[in-house]
Amino acid sequence: MGECMEMGRRVIVIGGGASGMMAAIQAARRGAQVTVTEQMDRVGKKLLSTGNGRCNFTNLNQRPEYYRCSRADFPWQVVERFPVGDTLAFFGELGILPKDRNGYIYPYSDQASSVLDVLRMELEHLGVALRTGCAVREIRKTANGPFSVRTGQGLLEADALILAAGSKAAPATGSDGSGYELARRLGHRILTPLPALVQLRCAETDYKQMAGVRTEAKVTLFERTAQPEAGRKAAGPDGGWKQLAEDTGELQLTEYGISGIPVFQVSRYASSALYAGKQVKAVVDFLPGQSREETAALIKTRRETMPEKSCEQWMIGLLNKKLSMALLKRAGLSAKTAVCDVPERGWNALLGQLRAFETRVTASNSFEQAQVCCGGVDTAEVDPATMESGIVPGLYLAGEILDVDGICGGYNLQWAWSSGAVAGRAAAAGTRIRTERQKAGR
Repeated sequence: MGECMEMGRRVIVIGGGASGMMAAIQAARRGAQVTVTEQMDRVGKKLLSTGNGRCNFTNLNQRPEYYRCSRADFPWQVVERFPVGDTLAFFGELGILPKDRNGYIYPYSDQASSVLDVLRMELEHLGVALRTGCAVREIRKTANGPFSVRTGQGLLEADALILAAGSKAAPATGSDGSGYELARRLGHRILTPLPALVQLRCAETDYKQMAGVRTEAKVTLFERTAQPEAGRKAAGPDGGWKQLAEDTGELQLTEYGISGIPVFQVSRYASSALYAGKQVKAVVDFLPGQSREETAALIKTRRETMPEKSCEQWMIGLLNKKLSMALLKRAGLSAKTAVCDVPERGWNALLGQLRAFETRVTASNSFEQAQVCCGGVDTAEVDPATMESGIVPGLYLAGEILDVDGICGGYNLQWAWSSGAVAGRAAAAGTRIRTERQKAGR
């Protein structure tokens, strides 16, 4: 413990999730007396569901754009202070042997419980006090005095407070949004939290016929920027639509719309645009590995080699049968029509459905189905060097409560580890870091 900076400094961590546990460990390793309050009956409940129960706890492929925030440069400034190498070293010291799946890092046991177990053991080893079933009701702080935290289990006092209470995503695991209200009462601005990494609901009525289909696809999301004038097709060369995001991967079709990794990756933009009252559409390319010209050539070749087959038979081997039937119908083609009898306009319509299947997005699924949220505490009010509040000295913030969300693939957990580590270290150091930064003119 040679790194201790202020022995005995009292630190309370509100929230026993990934970022809260990391913050508590880092603070305790530096000599702080740490208490974690968690309103659920145990810490780390949400961690158990990550990576489909296997816990994809980080990713070797790190880039700034994999973290989304209203201040684009904020998340990366934090991640750089506790990068993926530090994460691997930290968990390696605790006993986690990593398994690399194309950069996606899992515990070798393929059990999220392994990650939670080693974190809990380290908390116990360091003497961190865990108060579970302990909801925080009020936080008070005098100008130069300690924090006073009123909980369902009595009053607690601390020299520093780390707010790591999560977002509104997956409220059954404890992320019920109560942390936002605590931050708001302390003077912080909350950017409206919205579901992210979530399924999208669509207007069309033929999804029940396609439900259950999984297929490789590219999903591109657009918002309406201008309404077409009466008697005109659209406004401007872009048709009045602005591209928001795109991603390629395994698309899942549900009875209400679209799901799967590529949909999750773009969903935050759909949530934001819909919240702003914009029209949103997704365009799906079911053959993303080809150019449009290559697909046109493929159609021509299949027409010439299978002229006697019906359209339904012609589609076999190209796409899933349920999806094929839906695309034929959208292209205005009968499944029973012979290939040789299909007019050129019919093939052009089918080409359009294969490469640019349009669907109107009406909503995202709810917070209950979302993995994370976009929105949260405005990062303009937080110092990325320490995670300290610019409004309340001695208050630090970490994890999903902030307006930061990562893409799928272990990035939200890396954000939890990075922000928690930075906050925990700074909270244990306290005024020394602030004083040193002030002397440096930062």
